[in-house]
Amino acid sequence: MAESTLNTPGLWVNRYLQEKIFEVTKNNSQQQQGIAIPFFPTKPGTIDDLTEQWVVIPTGEIDIATGLSVSERVPYQGVLAVYDRLIRMRRSPFPHIKCEQLLYYFYATENTVTNNMVQIQEAVLRLMDRGDETAEEINNWAKGKTIGNLQPKFYFHNFKVYQLEEVRDIIDFGTARTYGGNKIIIDFDYHQDTSISQ
Repeated sequence: MAESTLNTPGLWVNRYLQEKIFEVTKNNSQQQQGIAIPFFPTKPGTIDDLTEQWVVIPTGEIDIATGLSVSERVPYQGVLAVYDRLIRMRRSPFPHIKCEQLLYYFYATENTVTNNMVQIQEAVLRLMDRGDETAEEINNWAKGKTIGNLQPKFYFHNFKVYQLEEVRDIIDFGTARTYGGNKIIIDFDYHQDTSISQ
């Protein structure tokens, strides 16, 4: 296989969301700095460890001298996202258009929980629930970017956002020792570059 199997469409959607949520919340007049959200795949672990860590958020700017993306280190701000990748059955017999979902659990553990959850939910909805417009924006955003040494190898077609009915899953959020949370599904279609299709 010519390309790394670590290069997945979810990797690019997560980085886009991380960068754009930071920008949107930074531009909010009530916010002193943007909400930096670390994204983690679902796995066993402790959320408490995060409260002492720094989060690196890509700013979207490119350093002219090096050509590399500029990142900003910000302290953990009480919000994190855990995600699961869900591969779906194709909607049509055409084999090259793939369908996936990303299930996000957004957790808030600090003081302004309600405010942070409302901002994040609204940012995700506004960014990701615009069908082919969202797809076009992510495709344009990804051009020329790298994540580590990975290049974008996916062309997105359509995005939809769903919110699960059990937004307040007391057992999940209680065991995670958080004060607030939200579950959001992002559904998308894409095709991948032929270099990783063969």
